[in-house]
Amino acid sequence: MDRSLAGMTYRVIRSGRKTLAMEMRPEGLIVRAPYWASQTQIDAFVGANRAWIEKAKKKLEQIPAPAHLLTKEEIQDLARKAAAYLPGRVAYYAPLVGVTYGRITIRNQRSKWGSCSAKGNLNFNCLLMLTPPEVIDSVVVHELCHRKEMNHSKRFYAEVLRVFPDYYRWNGWLKKNGTAILRQMTG
Repeated sequence: MDRSLAGMTYRVIRSGRKTLAMEMRPEGLIVRAPYWASQTQIDAFVGANRAWIEKAKKKLEQIPAPAHLLTKEEIQDLARKAAAYLPGRVAYYAPLVGVTYGRITIRNQRSKWGSCSAKGNLNFNCLLMLTPPEVIDSVVVHELCHRKEMNHSKRFYAEVLRVFPDYYRWNGWLKKNGTAILRQMTG
């Protein structure tokens, strides 16, 4: 549902999450809210974060439009490559992290590189195949470490760095280049 606050339009997506969060996408601001959050609370959250919203909007405007939008066939090819490659990387790093995992799913996503469910199922974006191997490994390790810490605490990052000491370097690469890659996704 689209909402407007002081001339700013945003879309609210409600779910079972515990906190409010925002993300800026090419199509506009997305506010993710728990089911229990009132519209007044959501409006207050958006209002309190206007500086972040403006900064994120400007940053997104500086990213050039992709020279090439991926075709359905190219996305399917990336998904096949990811399905063949990523399970091996997960199998390599899981014992190093000291965790088990469930199902591995490859997705075509516009915003996330990976995720880990409470049941240990791992999801990865097929667009990872357009990044260097070290970026892929950094995302794999990040998601596997969520099997120990389902948060982004200091303990979580200590575990990530124990297994993958170059994490910040390659995560920085992804932060710098990732949005341009994600913008190639069609549909």
